[in-house]
Amino acid sequence: MTEPADTKSPKGFLFSVAEAAVKKPGRKDIALIVSEVDANMAGTFTTNTVKAAPVRICMLNIKSGRGRAIVVNSGNANACTGTQGLKDAGEIASHISHHLGVKSSLSYVCSTGVIGTPLPMSRITPALDILIENAGNYSFIDVAKAIMTTDTFPKITSQEVKIGKKTGVIAGICKGAGMIQPNMATMLCFIITDIAVERKALQTLLNDSVKRSFNRITIDGDMSTNDTVLLMANGMIGNKPITAKSGYTKAFKSALDKVTYELARLVVKDGEGATKLIEVFVKGAGNETHAEKAAFAVANSNLVKTAIYGNDANWGRIMCALGYSGVPFREDKTDIFFNGTKVVSGGISNNKDKEATGILKSKEIKITVDLHSGKYSASVLTCDLTEDYIRINAEYRT
Repeated sequence: MTEPADTKSPKGFLFSVAEAAVKKPGRKDIALIVSEVDANMAGTFTTNTVKAAPVRICMLNIKSGRGRAIVVNSGNANACTGTQGLKDAGEIASHISHHLGVKSSLSYVCSTGVIGTPLPMSRITPALDILIENAGNYSFIDVAKAIMTTDTFPKITSQEVKIGKKTGVIAGICKGAGMIQPNMATMLCFIITDIAVERKALQTLLNDSVKRSFNRITIDGDMSTNDTVLLMANGMIGNKPITAKSGYTKAFKSALDKVTYELARLVVKDGEGATKLIEVFVKGAGNETHAEKAAFAVANSNLVKTAIYGNDANWGRIMCALGYSGVPFREDKTDIFFNGTKVVSGGISNNKDKEATGILKSKEIKITVDLHSGKYSASVLTCDLTEDYIRINAEYRT
């Protein structure tokens, strides 16, 4: 499958996928991204105390700010696998690096899937050779498909950026549909660009972009062991490297933010068993932290999520979640809207339940809460909670 017409690939990257039967045979489940030259790298990782072996290795490698390749498998998280897990992840990095003729630290290893099961190295090692042999024979969307677990569609997007007379591309893919809760979520995301960006600036830009995208989504309130976002900039368009004070920093940041936000939106849209995409927008808060905290309280409420699934405009559940959020506000000043229709005014029903029920039948719903306590706001993306979420997760290992 080729990439959608509106998705562009940056210069100087090669892609490959193969079947290693990591969890079961019958699909491509291991992938490779290679830059034709050494690239600057930035990364963000799960804050879960329990970190998978590949995450630990990536966190060490990222200190250099340099990279050449990313290899990722689906079907097995290589988490809670002890010293053997670290050894296996290290062997994968060394194998790829040896073929590329680079230091082992320039190859980043990522995994996603079942926790607690060792990697089937007897099947993965031969697949690594196939990946190298076929580098350049596949597309970025093939990689997006190979890293899927419970995802129902591959997630990919891109943005063009004008840097003087040159045009660069920022493209990204990610996987994730369940165990989604910052900081970050059970999500792997790989962003590549042919624009040159100075290492420190690249990390700073990624941190800020992730904060307002991947760190503001929730599907089920569970935080994973494998969350990784890697950004690789190889500078192949030949521009002068962007720094924190460059004239093109704003344009690059804007494009990067669009890529991460769109990927975050696609993750929530594909939430396990989800039928509706929900944006919780809290405004009028005393500070941004309060706005974010209040939005997450509503977005993580199973009562709110199930009510929306059932087309029940039960705004009382939203008010309840705000009340236990720990955010200071006055109930008698609070307004609540469903897709622009005010259902609560000053903490009291606006008698719009019939209209609100009709709104909840939409596939995309925006819940707006105005606390009237300040000038700050924050948005959190989530989805409804359905019977299929239980079924998918109950059957995950079978």
